Amino acid sequence: MQRRVVSTTNAPAAIGPYSQAVSVGRNFLFMSGQIPLTPEGSVVTGSIKEQTQQVVENMKAVLAEEGLTPDNLVKTTIFLSSMNHFAEVNEVYGAMFSGDPPARSTVAVAGLPRGVDVEIEGIAVYPS
Repeated sequence: MQRRVVSTTNAPAAIGPYSQAVSVGRNFLFMSGQIPLTPEGSVVTGSIKEQTQQVVENMKAVLAEEGLTPDNLVKTTIFLSSMNHFAEVNEVYGAMFSGDPPARSTVAVAGLPRGVDVEIEGIAVYPS
């Protein structure tokens, strides 16, 4: 198995002992959860839509580092501070895809890093 760490300066650096993403055998890309941080490390504290848009931009940047797009995602997990954000997050999240969206789970959690309201992680596949 060939395992390679993927990193880009176009998304926020990891704030703990983890990688932005890990490529496995040029088959799968496992992306760590992205929160609404700018690439410079500032927390986006606006509306849930603004927070989600920053998360989407971070995800796109990590994918782009590998020549991928959101359409390469096959599974995502969305973590929310409250299910009250579900509809607004769905609106921004859904606009990320030009085709069929990936499989997904959405859960409400007791807390997220830096007190944000949304985090999204994903698994992508490389084109054959």
